[in-house]
Formats: sequence, structure tokens, C-alpha cells
Amino acid sequence: MKIQKGLIYWVLVSLAFVGLIDSGYLTVEHFRPSTEVVCLTNFWSDCGRVLKSSYSEIWGIPLALFGFIHYSFLLSSLVFGVMWLAVILSAWGIVVSSYLVFLQLGVIGKICIYCMGSAAASFLAFGIVWGKYERERKRVVIIMTGLAYKLVRPALFLLSSDTIHERVVGLGEWLGKNGFLKKVLGWFYDFRDESLEMELMGIKFKNPVGLAAGFDYEGKLTQILPAMGFGYQTVGTVTNMAYEGNPPPRLGRLIRSKSLLVNKGFKSSGVNKLVAKLGRIDFEGMVGVSVGRTNSAKLKTQKQSVEDIVAAFKILEKSKMKHAYYELNISCPNLIHAGSVTFYEPPELEKLLMAVDKLKLSRPVLVKMPITESDKAMLAMLKVVARHKIAGVVIGNLWKDRKSKDLDKVEVARAGLGNFSGKPTFRRSNELIDLAYKHFGKKLTIVGCGGVFTGVDAYEKIKRGASLIQMVTGLVYEGPQQVAKINMELLELVREDGYKNVSEAVGVGVI
Repeated sequence: MKIQKGLIYWVLVSLAFVGLIDSGYLTVEHFRPSTEVVCLTNFWSDCGRVLKSSYSEIWGIPLALFGFIHYSFLLSSLVFGVMWLAVILSAWGIVVSSYLVFLQLGVIGKICIYCMGSAAASFLAFGIVWGKYERERKRVVIIMTGLAYKLVRPALFLLSSDTIHERVVGLGEWLGKNGFLKKVLGWFYDFRDESLEMELMGIKFKNPVGLAAGFDYEGKLTQILPAMGFGYQTVGTVTNMAYEGNPPPRLGRLIRSKSLLVNKGFKSSGVNKLVAKLGRIDFEGMVGVSVGRTNSAKLKTQKQSVEDIVAAFKILEKSKMKHAYYELNISCPNLIHAGSVTFYEPPELEKLLMAVDKLKLSRPVLVKMPITESDKAMLAMLKVVARHKIAGVVIGNLWKDRKSKDLDKVEVARAGLGNFSGKPTFRRSNELIDLAYKHFGKKLTIVGCGGVFTGVDAYEKIKRGASLIQMVTGLVYEGPQQVAKINMELLELVREDGYKNVSEAVGVGVI
């Protein structure tokens, strides 16, 4: 990559060069045992004692030679602009230097001014590289975190999905309350660039990648997700009345299919409890709230279901919560108490949206759509949505077809109750994003959700017409750093195609 060769750059080059000369001199002196190293000897310093100690070499090779090789690579990485390598080398340099300083002060009892000079160069180089070259630093940390996650994932997957989910959310809530740790995580993972920023529905997003509803249904992660690189998140789905969720297990893994079996059934502590929890919080990032019909046998009719949804919206509107938007979830396939109630039929969807219109909500509303319906049925639903005060649609929810070629047959045969997230949703979600953009791209903001694991996945949805992206399952399989990695990859893809901003790529692949 091309780097700016200003004062900071030349200071780094100078430090690497000083370290190279220093370690080179000590290497030469090591192989000339008859020559005493010129060194100030006093109460603190005795270069001869340090350099002749048993700690001065490994397998008969002087540590100074390793230092010479290290500084050679560091200097080369700077000269040729390979800054990610400079990030790694500077970190390795400070680890080794810290150990060698400890040996001098804590074990040998004397210091070598040349060794301490090398250590000083390493510490200064580390501070400059990790402080000034933010993008390269984050790139290295994101990649290393991904590799580490792949190593520990098999052990994590020995625990049930429900257990892991609860512990991860609990950890995220704790981290969100710790200001110092939040800053550290943001320093490592919050990947930003003006080319990823956009304004939609009157809301400014720092990047297009958000956490989909269904993961943080109690609003525990609002303070930590921005530090991990999320541009926004949707809390919920929240319902008017509390519901404990479907009987467990509510989550399962289909590893070969890169999917989660989801059977939560709108688990919610109720809108009043959510408002009490989040009403006084200044959110770190953009937060939306997903609202749905309570999964209760008490709601026997369409009218009761509409009234239930309206009641939840009214409570949220009267609250002091500082959320930026709403999602109206009409598409959860795990409602065991839904009976004959459905909002897929245009007349029933019309009644629901008319009731929502009458509320004159103060925030934009997105409708969470199914991906299980035919193109014809989806277009009929979108026509209804477009007639109302709806800002956009989220496409879409879970996949039902267990005979899908995108699902592993053996895994499906072992799967229990529920429907599928992740890669099995990717193809159909993309088809419907394309369909929605062709017909309603000028009217509705489209949010692409389903099967996003990489920046390439996100970019395909964007080129098909999605202005924003949502994900969940990709984090489970790839690791918590994946949203930052996706933003990093998105930026590269946008620039490769010659766009100044990611919004310029929206819909370019639609014929």
C-alpha cells in the first residue's frame, strides 16, 4: 500500500535503522570474543557481563543476530510500505524487548546500554506504529482474532447454543458497562471510513452493517456493539405482553450448512420491561426496536393481534427511549400461538399498516418480511407496504424448506423444531432484494438480511439493492471480529469498483 512519508514515517525509519546498527554491532562483537565491547561500566551498567551471560544466546546463536534480522525486516516493511507487517514486527519487538529488559534488571542485575537502546527503539516504534497507523493495526488484530476464534470454536460448540448465547450476551452487557474495556475494544475493532458512512431515513449510519433482531432481544448489547464495529443494531423482537419463548432448545447448529436452527418464538420480557431498562440510556450507537405480535393464546383474532402490536408501539412512543427507528416484524415463523392469524395476506397487512399509520410514529418504520413466499405474493405485500407510511423493508426472516439444496440432509434429519438462519437464507433473500429494488427501490429503503458471512456476501446484497445489511449467524461461525472484517472488505470492494461511497453501489447489479 502507498503510505504518506511524513515526519512520523521518517522517525520510524530512523528507529529501525538505529536498532539495525545497534544489533549489528553487537552481533559482530559476539563473534570477536577477544575484543571488549566499548561500554560505560558502573553500578548499573556492565555490557560485558550482560553479553557474556548464558542469556545472551539461544542454541549458540546470539540474540543480537535475531535482533539484527528483526530490525532488517522492520526496516524493509517500512521502506516497501508493508505496514501490516510493521504492525506485527513492532508488537513482537516489544514483547521480546520487555523480556530482555526483565532479564537485565531482575536476573543478571546489570544493564547493557546497547541492549537498552535497542529496547527503547522497539518501544518507541511500537508506540508510533500502533498509535498512528490505525487501519493497519485494526487489520492485523481482526485477522488474528479470527484465527484465534477458529481454534477455540470447536470447544465452544461443545456447549449448547442456548448456553453460549446467554453467556455471550451476558459478557457483552458487562463489557458495555466498562468504559475502559469498551475503549480498548473500539481501538482494536471499530473500523471506520467516510466511504462507508451514509444517511438514510433521516438517520446517519457510520457503516451499513447492523445486528439483526433476534439476538439481543432484551437490549443488553446496546453499549458494546459500536465498539465491535456495528453501524447499528435492532433490539428485540419485543412484544406487548411478556412471553417466555418456545420450549427449549430454542437454538441449534447445523455446522455443515452454516446455519442455526431457530425456535425462540418471540421470547420477550415485554415492552414495559424493555422501556424500564433502556429508557434512561444514552445509546453508544444507532439502535432500533423490533416490534411484533405477542406469542399468546389470548390473541385469537386478527383484530386482537393488531391491537396488541399497536399497544406496544404506544408504550414505546410515550417512553424516553432514544431509539432511532422501528422494525415491524410480521414474519416470525415460530409463533406456536398464532393460529390462523397472518399478515401475509394483503387485506390483513393493509389493516395492520393502517393502524400503524394512525399512530403517527415519531421514528421511521421498517417492515421485516418473510423470504418463504413466492415472488407474486411478495410483490402483493410490497405494494401494500409502499402505500403506507413505511420507510423500508428488511428482507428477510428465516427459511422453512427442509428439502432445500442449501441444507445438509443429514443435519436436517437430526434437527428438531424450528427454522433456519444463515447460508440457507442467502440465495432467496438476494432474489427478493433484487425483486423489491426493481419495483420499489425509489420508494423503500431495503435492508438485506440473511447469510452474510463476508464482505463479498454483504456487497452482493448491496449491489442487488440493499442499502443496509443485517447479520447474526455469521458472527457465530466466524467470530465477534467479523463485522469489522466485513466493513474492511466492503471498503476494499467499493474502492476496487471506483466508488467514493458504498451508497453508490446500491442496486448496480440489478438489470
